[in-house]
Amino acid sequence: MPPVFSVTSDQLNVWLVAFLWPFVRMLSLISTAPIFSEKVVPRSVKVGLAVLLAIAIAPTLGPLPAVPLVSGAGLWIVVQQVLIGAAMGFSMKLVFAMVQAAGDYIGLQMGLSFASFFDPMSGGNTMVLARLLNVMAMLIFLAVDGHLALIATLAESFVTLPIADAPLAAGGWFLLASAGSQIFLGGLILALPLIATLLTLNLAMGILNRASPQFSIFAVGFPLTLLAGIAMLQVLMEYLGPFLEPRFAAGFVSTLEILQGLRP
Repeated sequence: MPPVFSVTSDQLNVWLVAFLWPFVRMLSLISTAPIFSEKVVPRSVKVGLAVLLAIAIAPTLGPLPAVPLVSGAGLWIVVQQVLIGAAMGFSMKLVFAMVQAAGDYIGLQMGLSFASFFDPMSGGNTMVLARLLNVMAMLIFLAVDGHLALIATLAESFVTLPIADAPLAAGGWFLLASAGSQIFLGGLILALPLIATLLTLNLAMGILNRASPQFSIFAVGFPLTLLAGIAMLQVLMEYLGPFLEPRFAAGFVSTLEILQGLRP
């Protein structure tokens, strides 16, 4: 007579939590992290990638809390994993928000504030230059293996902030909110050369208009500003990679610091 294979409810609960809790953190990160969270990526691909990562990482985790999955404490752990994954994703998304802010600043100075279109990836109207710089930032992120470093940071997060039923500390959320200031600071630094050039050009045209009132500044001002902005953008593209690489590295460091700040 063949042996009977039986599974107890306790064994089933251990197997489920060993897969489900890491899966929730990974899916939350993939849903908010750059590249992976883009709307052009199908939801089935996001869920499938989270499943594969959970299968690969779950056996390496340490002991998990002895909490039933279907319970208040088990639901609280699921919510915590969602918050942890979202915090990690948003901390890396700040770098790309900085690039988009730079594109908005540059577009305003070039007179392209009206050149916007509906971006299905962001779900709203986006300036053309902001979208262009964001695409370039994504390509640079892929070129420097940022997506692989993001997955490695995700695996390391289970060591820095293990799965537990203890409440998360408030210090990590404060660090995440403080990191939001880098959007405006980094965006202004990136756009500053072009803004300074266009401001100088506008001052020169203003002086020329005062010296020669018959000179139609409105007829030639916009084409000159647009041509100067495009020329400066060509120069800016050469330094975009060296500017963003340390920002990506700082984003990963900030992510680990946020995880350490969330430790109870």
